[in-house]
Amino acid sequence: MTGHMKRKFPNTYIIVSAVILLCAIATWLIPGGEYVQGADGQPEYKATEHVPQTWQVLAAMYKGFEKQAGIIVFILIVGGAMWITNSTKALDTGIMAFLAKAQKLEKHAIFRAIGINNIILVCMTLMFSLFGGIFGMSEECIAFVAISIPLAISMGYDSITGVGMVYLGAHVGFAGAFLNPFTIGVAQDMAGLPLFSGIGYRLACWAVLTLFLMSFLLIYASRIRKAPQKSPMYELDGFWRAKASEVHETGSNCRNKSSWISFALAFTAILLFTIRYSPDCTVNIGSSGIHTPWLMPAAAFLFTILSVYALRNSVHFYIVVLLAFTIVYLVIGTICFGWYIPEISALFLALAILSGIASGYGAGKISDEFIAGAKDIFPAAFIVGLASGIIIILQDGKIIGTILHSMESSLNGAGPLASLSMMYGIQTCINLFIPSATAKAAITMPIMAPFSDLIGLSRQATVLAFQFGDGFTNMITPTSGVLMAVLGMARIPYMKWVRWAWKFILLLILIGFLLLLPTVLLDISGF
Repeated sequence: MTGHMKRKFPNTYIIVSAVILLCAIATWLIPGGEYVQGADGQPEYKATEHVPQTWQVLAAMYKGFEKQAGIIVFILIVGGAMWITNSTKALDTGIMAFLAKAQKLEKHAIFRAIGINNIILVCMTLMFSLFGGIFGMSEECIAFVAISIPLAISMGYDSITGVGMVYLGAHVGFAGAFLNPFTIGVAQDMAGLPLFSGIGYRLACWAVLTLFLMSFLLIYASRIRKAPQKSPMYELDGFWRAKASEVHETGSNCRNKSSWISFALAFTAILLFTIRYSPDCTVNIGSSGIHTPWLMPAAAFLFTILSVYALRNSVHFYIVVLLAFTIVYLVIGTICFGWYIPEISALFLALAILSGIASGYGAGKISDEFIAGAKDIFPAAFIVGLASGIIIILQDGKIIGTILHSMESSLNGAGPLASLSMMYGIQTCINLFIPSATAKAAITMPIMAPFSDLIGLSRQATVLAFQFGDGFTNMITPTSGVLMAVLGMARIPYMKWVRWAWKFILLLILIGFLLLLPTVLLDISGF
């Protein structure tokens, strides 16, 4: 009987723990080394004693939680906020109303031929790819998963499609970015290049990569819609399907006085925020800024008009407006004022409180619902801290520098094309151990940029190899805190994601290599 039992694959926690253990074993076998600042101010490799890790594997989780504290708290706050929003059934009502209106467009032949669901999928993917390509959206996309998955499920897709529209959209855009200050900006500065130079070819690369992602998702989503059982998440998506099938009895005519109190609080806060910050509002795109003092007053005006209209119809639609403008102000804050996790966390905490008040919840009810949401999302926060322990062990064992140095040594004696290929491979491998783009740029670019001069390779090509190598494997490595947080929020086991994503990632890496070839073989402006 046991011979017919299906073998159960280890869960994500066991897989990550096993990787931590393997890294600890590696600290016994690999010599120690690190990069220090040389006399010329450039990174210089120095051999050191390795520090074999033993009992430290048990402390890795604590240190990982400490290192990723910002993202972990952010996940818990977003989880609590979205739980409150979902408990009001506003998101379900909003999605169903949106899809109902969208389906009406299919009476037109052109929309019927293309498919409304396909248009929605493409528009969502394009929007997040632009966010990644322009201002480097990464951690911010965690919050959007709670919206994209119910939308994908309601359209007959699965949770992987929902993650693909937001997470893959943002990170393919991040990898193929043309104005991302966290990759291109830092790397070009380290390589001594004009900031955001060579944008023409980078824009073409972003377009190719984004089109590939859209095509991949459209083919996959179409297959899942025709045969939902083919989804690797079909059984586990029962949770999301159950939520999508719930019908709120009070429908779209639910009103209460509390919602107007919520609106008054939100309106006052937005008004004060607009008065204080709109004169300084500057949209930062790449190295340039566009002064936009009108942007925040326009957003405040739209919020007021839409909120009043929604409140005259339903508290659910008002909460949808609150959620929509949470996203609007997230984008404004990010591109205009450089908001990061603390500010965005505050934004979602405000959403939680205002949504609760609008639904007539008392302080105790808001608190209970928030804690329930944080409890529900805790596994996602936990795995982020645990996975961060992988990097902790490698760093404390003093072997990351040695691994990097051995990779860079392999470049000696190679020609321009072979060297560029190896640089790309090296950056891709390094990304498995050092997910931070800034840290990799600081270590590798001062070494690889001068080396590229010696072999007749463009420094722009070297930066592009860094850019691609940094971005693609982030979407599959367990050391990426953002990936683990997104999968946790989506309830997608890590190994199911790997089995689904590995072919896509390999194709991305291949396309990245093909896009690098013209930088060596052709005369491209800016390269």
